[in-house]
Parts: sequence; C-alpha cells; structure tokens
Amino acid sequence: MDQESHLPSSGVEEPSLIITSILLKLQDAVATAMLRVRERLAQGLTVLSVILLLLSIAAFLYGSFYYSYMPTAAFSTPVHYYYRSVLTFGQVYQISLQLEMPDSPVNQQLGMFMIKTTCFSQDGGQVAASARSGMLRYRSDLLKTLGTLLFLPAFLTGAAEQKQMVEVELFSEYTDDPYAPSVTAVIEILSDKVQIYSSHLYIHAHFTGIRYLLFHFPILSALVGVSTNFIFLSLIFLLSYARLLFTDGNKAKQITSDRQLPQMGETLRSQSEPQKDSSAGTAENLGPGIKDSTNLSQEEPSLDSSSSTDMQNGVTHSQDKIQESEAE
Repeated sequence: MDQESHLPSSGVEEPSLIITSILLKLQDAVATAMLRVRERLAQGLTVLSVILLLLSIAAFLYGSFYYSYMPTAAFSTPVHYYYRSVLTFGQVYQISLQLEMPDSPVNQQLGMFMIKTTCFSQDGGQVAASARSGMLRYRSDLLKTLGTLLFLPAFLTGAAEQKQMVEVELFSEYTDDPYAPSVTAVIEILSDKVQIYSSHLYIHAHFTGIRYLLFHFPILSALVGVSTNFIFLSLIFLLSYARLLFTDGNKAKQITSDRQLPQMGETLRSQSEPQKDSSAGTAENLGPGIKDSTNLSQEEPSLDSSSSTDMQNGVTHSQDKIQESEAE
C-alpha cells in the first residue's frame, strides 16, 4: 500500500522537473543568444565608427588637397577698382574685358577702337602688355526699329535697355612670372568718344593635366581621391592593429611561460620527493642485511689476521720442539 501511494507523487514530480529543466535550458539559450547579439552589435558599431572616421579623414584630406592645388577658376572685377594679384604661378589664364556699351549713334559711328592693357609688378616694372580692338555689332535700321517696337513696354518701364555687351580678349594665354608677379593692370581705351556704361575684367584659368580632371570631372575626381585616401588609411590602420595584436600575443605568451616555469619546478620537486621517500624506504628495508654484510666484510679481515697469527705461533712452537729434541 505504501509503494502504491508513492507512485502517483513521483509521476507528478517527473513532468515538473522536466519542464523546469527545459525552462532553464531555454533561459540559458536566450541569455547566450542575447549576449552574442550584444557582442555583434558592439563589433558592428565599432567597425562602422572606424569606417566613418576613416571616410571623414579621407574627405578632409581630399578637400585640403583640392583647395590648395586648384587655383581660382574665374575672377571678375570692375576695371576702375584697384586689385591685388589673384593669379597662381605657372597657371595659364585667359584675360578678357567685358564692356557694357549703349547702342547709340555715336558708338555706331565710332566703329573700331583700340584697348591697351599693361601689367606691372610690385616694383613698378612692366611685366606684360597687349593691344586689342573692339566695336559694336552691326544692326540695320530695320532691325533696330523692329526690336524697339517689340521690346517697347520693357523699354518704357525700364526693365530693358538698348545696349550691347562687347567682350574683348586681352590675353589668350597669360602666365604669371613667379619672380616678378603682376600686381596691377592698367587698361586704356584709345578713344575719347567711346561711350561705356560699365566694364568688367574677367580672368579664366585654362587647366591641363590633373587640374583639368579636377575641374571638369569633380564628382569622379572626388570619388577616386576619397577612395584612394580611404584605402591608404585603412591599410595603415590594419597594419597598426595587427602589430598591436602581435605584441599583445607575445606578451601573453611570455607571461604564461613565466607562470609555467614555477609550476614546472614545483611538479619536478613533487615528483622527486616520492622518489627520495621510496629510496629511503628501500634502504630501511634492506638496512639490516646491508649492515650485516658490512659487518661481515669488516670482521673477515680480523678473522684472517687472527688465524694467520695462530698459524705463525704454531709454526714457531713446532720449531722450538725440534730444536730441543736435537739438543738432547
């Protein structure tokens, strides 16, 4: 009856133990998975941070190179202003003068006029000079009339003016001298009848080689430059990291070897002590026999010496007896 009463309780406890063990295993598996996920996230964030840092450094290096290597592509200034030199040594420039001239009968009757340009250095010496001609474009009276009627509302409101933009090329390929750079330019219009609203001096750079690629293909150049810098910086980072890991591995090996040496000495000592104990035990077990053999070996010479003395005494006694008998 007692055994039958115990059977139901054990049958109830076994499923609960199985469920508990399953829950514990599941909890351990979930904890392990969460730990691995956290490690992977930490590693991913670290790698992403390093990549972003390297990309930002690569972009900064490319931008610094671009702005230090590329000169000003275009420069414009009113002619009546005094300006300092904005030219880069060794760079070829196209210098042109843009004139805003009214489409007046005076300018039409003037026809061609000359423009002289002279560049001076810091000490006042002449560096370069040029002379170019300019004039208004021809327009017939009928074309002027039609244009005036077409743009009459704009002319009346002031939104448009009857003028022409005349561009005169002063230098087609101008290169500034590094030993005597030009700092000022004097532009003379060799006519006192020409009518001008305003004038601007334009300087355009003619790029060649790497500068041509950087100026005309900026996106492709930026991609190539940033990628090159990124690859170079990544190689430096990986080599530094590998060297750090190598040095840490050598230090760890040295530390483990230093720790293993005392342990090896202790093991050798622990192994030698039982051998000494066993040798001492065997010596104790064999001690009486060894002592007897030693005593016997020590006593044998004494026995031999005593027997030899007895034999000598016997020989002398027999000789004495023989001499006495002869004497009688």
